[in-house]
Order: sequence, then C-alpha cells, then structure tokens
Amino acid sequence: MLDWLYEIVSQLIVWIHTGLSTFLPKDSGWAWGGSIILLTVLLRLLLVPLFVKQIHASRKMQELNPKVQALRKKYKNDKQRLNQEVMKLYQENGANPLSGCLPLLVQMPIFIGLFQTLKRISDAKEGHDVFAMDWDLVKSAQNANIFGAHIPDTFLNAWGANPKVWSAIIVTGIAVVISSCTTFFTVRASMKRQPVTDDANPMMQAQKMMVFLAPLFGLFGLGFPLGVLMYWVTSNSWTLAQQHYIYKRYPPPGKDGEAASTTTTGKTGGKSGAGKAGAKAGAKAAGTKNGQAASGIKAKARLKKEPEPVDDEPDTKPKVVRNQPTRKPRSKRSGTPKR
Repeated sequence: MLDWLYEIVSQLIVWIHTGLSTFLPKDSGWAWGGSIILLTVLLRLLLVPLFVKQIHASRKMQELNPKVQALRKKYKNDKQRLNQEVMKLYQENGANPLSGCLPLLVQMPIFIGLFQTLKRISDAKEGHDVFAMDWDLVKSAQNANIFGAHIPDTFLNAWGANPKVWSAIIVTGIAVVISSCTTFFTVRASMKRQPVTDDANPMMQAQKMMVFLAPLFGLFGLGFPLGVLMYWVTSNSWTLAQQHYIYKRYPPPGKDGEAASTTTTGKTGGKSGAGKAGAKAGAKAAGTKNGQAASGIKAKARLKKEPEPVDDEPDTKPKVVRNQPTRKPRSKRSGTPKR
C-alpha cells in the first residue's frame, strides 16, 4: 500500500550514498550511516518554514486563549455551541490549532519509510532487491558496520543471536538510550518554550502525550534498526539546536513584556519616589513659609494688644482753650426779620 513511499525513501538513500562513496569506502558503515544522517538533515531543512509557522501558530493561540476561556465559561453546559464558537473565533483570527503538529506529521512518513526499508534490507534473501536498491547495494548495506554493529541490526536481534555479538548489543543499546533521552529533552524543551496555555489545544495534548511516551520510546527502540535510531537521534539533536536558535532570535512576547513591565515599574517607582521626596520638600518649605507668616501675624496681634505706654510726668504747659464759633440764625445772616 505504501510501497511508493518506501521507493522514494530508498531512492533518496541511494542517491546520497552514491555521493558519499566518492570519498568514503562504498561498503563502509560510515557511508551508509552518513546517508541516513544527511537524509535527516535535508528533511529538517525543508521543515524549517513549517517550524516557524508552528511558532506563529502557538503565539496566535496564546493571544486567543483568554477569549477561548471566556467562551468555555459562557457555554460550559453546551459543548456543541462551544465548539462552534471556538472554531468561529479561530477562523476570524486566522488561527489553526493543528498547524503546530505539521512538522511531526511530515516526519512520520519518512520515519516509517526508513524503518521499512532497513527492515527489508535486514530480512532480504540472496539475490532479492529492496525497493529502489539492487542486490549489490542491499548486500553492501547488510555488511556495513559501525563499531561492530551493522546498519540493519536491532538490539533484540543482537541479543537473541547465537552466539551473541556483544559489540552489536552495546552499540544498539547505547543508541536506544541516547534516542530515548534526546526525545525526552526535545519534548520537554518544547513544552517549556510553549506559550500556549489552553489544555484543549491539540498541539498541547500531543506534546503532553509525547512527554509521557518519551521514556516508553526506549522499549520500542529495542526493536528499531540501528539506522532508524541514527535517524531519530539526528532529528532530535537538530530540533534542540533549532529551538535554541529560533527562540533566541525570535523570543516569546511574554519575556519582553515582563522585562518592559519591570523597567516601566522601576521608572514609575523612581518617578513616584522623586515626586514624594519633592512633595515632602515642598511641604516642608510651605510649612516654613506658613510658620513665618503665622509668626508675623502673631507678632502684629501682640503689638496691637499691647497698651500704649502712659507718660507718668505731668503736663506743665497751660492748656489753650479755643472759642468755638457759634452758628448764627438765618435771619441774622440774611438781615431779614424773623417771622
């Protein structure tokens, strides 16, 4: 059913292996391992735009989260109406909660195709081709080894072999542990930097599920070929480096907002402190002036209240009595007789 996918993946590996064989031994494990690593790097380069889109989608969801919470409270008893209103809100603001899952969805076909290709190489019989690889390339991949472990080897097959190949057991076991640890740290770092707080967001649910599945990935990794584990470790390492670079260059708005608020608060506090100090100084100056004014008024009042000094020495000078003119009647002034 998915043979077309396996054909594409195997053909990509053949092309990359042909290029590496120009300066590396054709049948070496480094040529085949390098083919898988370069395939992973090329795939992740193509996924960078989707990763940036994932960041924008998560921040858009963060902006809409308060409105979503308000809708949950408003329609808490009507699930159907709630879903309709939430989807309407997303459509009006151009947000897609599933866009954050695109990088993972795109990687899964490559992962499945690589797994099936390596499994077919491991189980291939004499003279049988595997998808786009002829028998010579299949035989070269079967015999290629890295530190004593072959590319198609799995931990379970190496453990069940008789006699046991301890080099293959150790190499595949270390690869399983490293792949499990890188998966856990990758998901954990993504959750820490994830600004979306809506638990109903499918992206958040998928990432929380991956956090719990990361330790269990070690159990599944016991049956993965060494080449698949190399792909998984390379992909996780790329994701960690990419997250560090992208979030450092485009930091979440929350961090800048906190810094800005802290700076603003500090400035406001400084200004308010200066204002308070100035107010206190002004109050003191006003108090001094008022005190001086009040003291001046009190002094004037005292001067008014104080009686004038009385001269005890008797006045020896004779008093001059002036004759006050008397007002003559009108008849006398005009010379007319009084009626």
